[in-house]
Amino acid sequence: MADSSVLTLRLDSKLKKQLDKLSKATSRTRSFLAAEAVREYVTLNEWQIEEIRKGLAEAERGDFAGDKDVEKVVRKWTQRAR
Repeated sequence: MADSSVLTLRLDSKLKKQLDKLSKATSRTRSFLAAEAVREYVTLNEWQIEEIRKGLAEAERGDFAGDKDVEKVVRKWTQRAR
């Protein structure tokens, strides 16, 4: 791993056992799996926070969907398949 550092964390025993089982099943180290899980978590949450910021900026500009726009979307998703 290029430019890595050590992070110590506590896991409950059940989660550690699950991680150990996954580690054996995938032939990956616990460290690799934990780092991958943290990477995915951080990526997802960064994306989510950015989307929330964009939404707040739109709201501050008054860029909202009108009643007719909302009704159209609701109809689209609630119509029964024919």
